[in-house]
Amino acid sequence: MNATRAIVRTRAVAGLALAQLRRSPGRTVLTVCAVTLAVLSVTVLASLGVGVVEKGEQGLDSADRDIWISRDPVDPAASGTENPVVGAHGMAAELTARDDIAGASPIAMYDVYVGTNESNLRRRPAVGVQETHEGFNFQSGGGFTVDREIALSPPPDEPRTSTLVLDPRTAAALNVSVGDTVHIGTSRQTASEYEFTVVGTSSYYSQYLGSPAMTVPLGDLQAVAGTSGTDRATFVTADVTADADRDAVADELAEVYPTYEVRTSGEQVEGMLEERSVVLASGATLVGLAIVGGVVLTANLFALVAHQQREELAALRAVGLSRRVLAGTIGAQGLLIGLVGGLVGLAATPLVVLGLNRFSAAVLGFERLLRTPLEVYAAGFALALCVGTVVALVAGWRAGRYARIAHLEQ
Repeated sequence: MNATRAIVRTRAVAGLALAQLRRSPGRTVLTVCAVTLAVLSVTVLASLGVGVVEKGEQGLDSADRDIWISRDPVDPAASGTENPVVGAHGMAAELTARDDIAGASPIAMYDVYVGTNESNLRRRPAVGVQETHEGFNFQSGGGFTVDREIALSPPPDEPRTSTLVLDPRTAAALNVSVGDTVHIGTSRQTASEYEFTVVGTSSYYSQYLGSPAMTVPLGDLQAVAGTSGTDRATFVTADVTADADRDAVADELAEVYPTYEVRTSGEQVEGMLEERSVVLASGATLVGLAIVGGVVLTANLFALVAHQQREELAALRAVGLSRRVLAGTIGAQGLLIGLVGGLVGLAATPLVVLGLNRFSAAVLGFERLLRTPLEVYAAGFALALCVGTVVALVAGWRAGRYARIAHLEQ
């Protein structure tokens, strides 16, 4: 009997909620839109936070290196202009000679000028590596490799290969393509001295440095920068052999090179995140504000909905309905509006993320910066459905307190 009464009461509450929503379609649509915006604010900002972390991890995974050696700290925001490792090629040769190291190579980063002539020189970050790899996803052309003996020998005073890979945006701005030549140098005056051939276009390093970056053979870049004598690099990276323990090798190298910071790939990701702690804290704050803002917005919405229905609620109270039924009526409206608004918000999320990713790739050079795992969609839907229903129930319960016959007489 009690179950039957509960079913009847539930059907009555649902019917009253639907009737109220149909009676004010404009208000219903606006409320659904507001819930949709609240959901989007959570899903988009959460996607940004997830993307930032995954981008850093992906970058190190693509580099396919087990150990990173440098001096701490390395400021990523400086576009690699600080190169703290001295004698990088010699260190790489020492590492490669070890039985537990499969191979090692340095990476250097400089800011250089690039252009076809003195009138169109542009300042861009340049990354010096021994070779390109499959992860570059070349838009045109290909990459370069350096002979193993040359890669481990001291850098030359003059460029050997004079080849480079340009970011597609830089290539378009300079109106050059694969096979054309450009001048690079660390100053406008020295750029005319060095002529390089474009062998490919790729935005691989651009998406990590945040601006259109070029990739140059390490020795050639050091020759252009005038640091061949000191052989400076930002990192020296190494791969351990299949039978070696990466953590144990890193500990041994830390004792061999006490003046340097030796990290595994996982520790390097953590170090990069720590150096960006302010940015990450800001991102976490934004996500928190989005959630709080969504809850506050939803609470205000349903408080307003309940207030605007005060005459209807007063009439229902006058015919004998309890506050619990009135609260259930508003709560059912919150459930329905949260369900529809949540589904619309989730459906709109991929489109918004796609647009923002295109904007990020075109303006900032970061491809697929926003990521949307299932957890992001779950968080947005939970906000709309659960929070919307709970807030509406509370608003409905409070509305029952002022639902009086006096409202019918006004």
